[in-house]
Amino acid sequence: MPGTRKLNLPTDQRKALLRGLVTNFLKTGKIKTTVTRAKETQALAEKMITLGKKNTLASRRQALAFINEEDVVTKLFSEIAPKYAERNGGYTTIAKLGPRRGDAAEMAILALVD
Repeated sequence: MPGTRKLNLPTDQRKALLRGLVTNFLKTGKIKTTVTRAKETQALAEKMITLGKKNTLASRRQALAFINEEDVVTKLFSEIAPKYAERNGGYTTIAKLGPRRGDAAEMAILALVD
């Protein structure tokens, strides 16, 4: 269930972090982050792609309310979501990389499935 991990942040900072991660993920197609952040981002990104598959005005407005950049929403509805029209979920994958050098946090790459 998305939103159950607190990530050691207050609510407003956590929501801002996840909105930024989802926006950057949908803009680039993959991001490198910690495993727990990747898992939270994965759940929210899959929700955004599902909204994109609906392709209604209401779903576009919901996506605009969450995603920070308007051009990313346009890309989501015109390029990303139609690519997964026949797929029932599982649009993203997490590949673990190992510990980060500075603090030994487990790192992962979150990417869109081809």
